[in-house]
Amino acid sequence: MEFTASVLIPAFNEEAKIAETVRATQKIPGVTQIIVVDDGSTDHTAREAEKAGATVIRSEKNRGKGGALNLGLKAITGEYLLLLDADLGRTALEGKNLLTAVAKGKADLVIGRFPDGQRKSGFGFVLSFARRVIRSLTGLTLSAPLSGQRALNQKALQALGGNFAEGFGVEVAMIIDLARQGLVIKEVAVAMTHRKTKRNLVGFLHRGRQFFHICKVVGKRLF
Repeated sequence: MEFTASVLIPAFNEEAKIAETVRATQKIPGVTQIIVVDDGSTDHTAREAEKAGATVIRSEKNRGKGGALNLGLKAITGEYLLLLDADLGRTALEGKNLLTAVAKGKADLVIGRFPDGQRKSGFGFVLSFARRVIRSLTGLTLSAPLSGQRALNQKALQALGGNFAEGFGVEVAMIIDLARQGLVIKEVAVAMTHRKTKRNLVGFLHRGRQFFHICKVVGKRLF
């Protein structure tokens, strides 16, 4: 099966992993374009991504995940879109499973489900909240609604109106919007690993910000 796919990788201060992630992504069949959106990094993320062979779009300010994705979305050229996190390293190659599933027409949106031992750590409150909200609003029961590893077809991109929700509510908003329009959403197991969110102040602040952003996108869709 032949197809073309663009890859969008939002990255903030990921100089340690971004090159390895880009190089692994280059090995995915069908990938013709890799765009790294440097979301206001203060390190050498952009330089490392360019050296590895990615096209880099720089944002002078930190826009948050959804904003970074929207910045890169304007430049994609592939038939399909693969979204990957910047810290996947060599396991980014597993993105091929997501692209294959969507290219074969198994779903309009395919979400990568990490092995249980590799899910980001924390107290699980945000994940549980996201699952409950999605089930309540769409009837879908998903185990990995916050996973940023996703493949979309053109039907899904058009249904989203060419834009993602801003901030860290992007994943939940995407699921709700597509499900409400009757598009097919499935999860696929991927043997990916990435940095876990720690149980420290930085981790709690991130989770708090993520919870706030999810509440914001859900509120907009309720009212």
